[in-house]
Amino acid sequence: MQQSRFLIISAALLLMLGGPALAAAGAEQKGDAATVQADLNGKPVKGKVMQTINAAGYTYLQVDTDQGKVWVAIPESQVKVGQEVVCNPGMEMTNFQSKTLKRTFDKIVFSSGLGGEGRIQAAPHGAMGGGGESFADALQAEGAASPHGGMGAGMGAGMGAAMAGSAANPSGSAGAIVPSADITVDKAKGENAYTVGECFDQADQLNGKKVRVRGQVMKVSHMIMGKNWVHLQDGSGNPLKNTHDLVVTTQADPKVGSVVVVEGTLHAKKDFGAGYKYDAIIEDAEVK
Repeated sequence: MQQSRFLIISAALLLMLGGPALAAAGAEQKGDAATVQADLNGKPVKGKVMQTINAAGYTYLQVDTDQGKVWVAIPESQVKVGQEVVCNPGMEMTNFQSKTLKRTFDKIVFSSGLGGEGRIQAAPHGAMGGGGESFADALQAEGAASPHGGMGAGMGAGMGAAMAGSAANPSGSAGAIVPSADITVDKAKGENAYTVGECFDQADQLNGKKVRVRGQVMKVSHMIMGKNWVHLQDGSGNPLKNTHDLVVTTQADPKVGSVVVVEGTLHAKKDFGAGYKYDAIIEDAEVK
């Protein structure tokens, strides 16, 4: 009887004292130990490389940071285990499924490459900037994350174009801007109504305010960061300054070519990270 009681007490103490260590050991076997809980969207990842895998145009790095171990995907590059790196700010994805590696990353940051103290030269076919589409194609081919990660079929092209455009034009995602169309759309009615051009011209004054804009849908990028990204034009704005094409985020899915009225909050100089920068953008809009 006493021996049974001793065994029960010993087992309980082992669970209390050894539980965390056993859990950590199990996580270590999965290769994702000490997953960082902090939001890494648009933030650099700095630390020592613990693992490196080249696949499908990527280099996957597990970086040991001050906050814990973080997986980062960059364009295919020569990186060594033990190397100290600084990965450029990127877009964080959760539950990302890699078809090539046949595994799911609980959390991974897609970065344009290495910079700062750890800067190296990326392989030509994976370089960002002018070759941003190559990384986008690899990303798209790799697969789609779960809805929690917000990556849909159009994520690769959208992310690549945004990154490529931001390098040439810091004011916005130039690579994703739709060329100016020869159209004229009447301005929406109401005191909060503005044209596309006015949204850009008065962005600082309208920052954080509700606006209503009427325009023609020129392009829709589906489920990027959990939202549809709609490009609107109404014939106003200056194509030479890229103020003719207004981006709107929404859960609605308007048809390309349709004329709609959107109502949402305008934000000036919005930076989502990973090259998504906008002088003016309307977020969480309703489409009518």
